[in-house]
Amino acid sequence: MKITREIKTAILVIASILLFIWGYSFLKGQNLFNSHKKLYVEYDNVEGLATSAAVTVNGKIVGKVNLISLNSNGKLLIEIQINDDDFPISKTSIAQIYEPGFIGGKQIAIIPDYKNKNLAISGDKLASDVKMGLMSSVGEKLVPTQQKIDKLVVDADGLVNNFNGVLDAQTKQNLKNSIEQLNQTLTEINKATQKVNTLLASNQQKINNSLANVERASGNFAKISDDLEKAKLSQTVKSLEATLDNVNKIMANLESGKGSMGKLLKDDAMYNNLTKTSKELELLLQDVRLHPTRYVNVSLFGKKEKPYIEPTQK
Repeated sequence: MKITREIKTAILVIASILLFIWGYSFLKGQNLFNSHKKLYVEYDNVEGLATSAAVTVNGKIVGKVNLISLNSNGKLLIEIQINDDDFPISKTSIAQIYEPGFIGGKQIAIIPDYKNKNLAISGDKLASDVKMGLMSSVGEKLVPTQQKIDKLVVDADGLVNNFNGVLDAQTKQNLKNSIEQLNQTLTEINKATQKVNTLLASNQQKINNSLANVERASGNFAKISDDLEKAKLSQTVKSLEATLDNVNKIMANLESGKGSMGKLLKDDAMYNNLTKTSKELELLLQDVRLHPTRYVNVSLFGKKEKPYIEPTQK
């Protein structure tokens, strides 16, 4: 059978059309030669999700968003295309909108329910969830901060208004006078500082001489210290320590009753004898004072010796 030119042209045109359709579908993420199923998810807000956004499971792309439509109840219905060969999804799995990064748009992550073995089929509806992105989280955290800043600005504005109300004409004049007096005081301080600088400059030689005298005095003190060191103070201190040790030994002997002085201090009999002797000597001296003729008798003609009468003790 002979193929005419017209048949060849028709075949070429049909092949081109089929190739165009397949390429267009491939660019949209659809593969005409692979089977896929369609699942649906309902959201209150898609949070910037766009058509053709990727659908992932644990980070792996298993499908894409086919269609976003608005229901009569005001909710958004998302049609998800899932390739059957990629991953089995149970009916109790959750479709969560999340933000993979700063630059990329929103995507849908399928959170599988591994306990449920009942797999979802085309046309089933999955549970929905929305994970707050980084920018949304930052925005929510910035809202209270912005409110506080607004309140702070209002309070500051009120404070400035109150301050302006307090500063009437008289108060402003008083502040102006105070500032002028402060300037005068600073001027006087500056003049006094200049006078001090002039005084220091005129007496620089005297100050230098005083510092030189102080330096010489320090040198003399150093020399005296050297002389004291050369005087063998350490040997003198050692001799003094030895003397103190001897004194300590003597005191220890006295305390223990050794030697004559120790026995004198510690022997009770000797102490009693000394006390008795002292008392008798006192009585003797008293009798001599009262009756001296008994002990000193000078007579040219002679007299009888008076008898001894023991003096009364007082």
